[in-house]
Amino acid sequence: MKIYCESLMRKVEFPDKIERVVSLVSGFTETIFEMGHGEKVVGVSEYCSRYVKDLRAEVVGDYLKVDLSKLKSLKPDLVLLTTGVQMQLALELSREGLPVYVLPLPKSINGVWENVLLIGGLLNDVKSARELVLRWQRVFLNGQKTLSERPSAYVELWFGKHVRTIGGLSFVNDLIEYAGLRNVFGDINKGFFVPPLKEVHKRRPELIIFFYEPDFPIDPRRIVELRGWDWDFKLIESTVEAGRNLIHDGPSMMRTIQWLREQIWG
Repeated sequence: MKIYCESLMRKVEFPDKIERVVSLVSGFTETIFEMGHGEKVVGVSEYCSRYVKDLRAEVVGDYLKVDLSKLKSLKPDLVLLTTGVQMQLALELSREGLPVYVLPLPKSINGVWENVLLIGGLLNDVKSARELVLRWQRVFLNGQKTLSERPSAYVELWFGKHVRTIGGLSFVNDLIEYAGLRNVFGDINKGFFVPPLKEVHKRRPELIIFFYEPDFPIDPRRIVELRGWDWDFKLIESTVEAGRNLIHDGPSMMRTIQWLREQIWG
């Protein structure tokens, strides 16, 4: 069968029944397992084991590079990647003749759910995909508050040594707002951008949330102290751990939002 991939702007040929999947995006890998098709996953990135317990699929690379010979040896029916920084890798693998499908980097929680449905379509199981999305939506809609009732929050994401915050065009913005917060930069028409620290000081958010990776640990309290942020606020730390990772778009996001609600209101 041939399926049109918008990101590649062409039709890609796949077997009528996809049985061997290589997923290089941890959120997609977790989604496939949550849908009950984990036995089809034969290759993954080194980060996927954070979100799937006892994952036994072959590690073929990370988010930006792969061992091409190992990948080809798995004879995948489908190789899943996303847009953004993975797009170059997707094009390279496509030129190698691999059955690549590129799902869009989500700009909102609706984009996350759309990708779940697209994965369901590729695996010929839209029913399980819709059931997963409905369960996910119920978790997110539980305990909604009006915008005026939500405490303000500033989110700081450390991608290695690169610091970013979030605007309104990011699923992370939706995650914290569904948790019951109001992003102080939610009115900015961007996904991720360098934080204007003087503006953060001016807006004095009631909560400050830091995300960082284990390979590049930071001390949020020391950072806040050095910046002179001396108003009364609550500090929350997020990591790559499943159920505490703000930037992970797999089903464990349901646990993340529950954890975040506990941090806010507990």
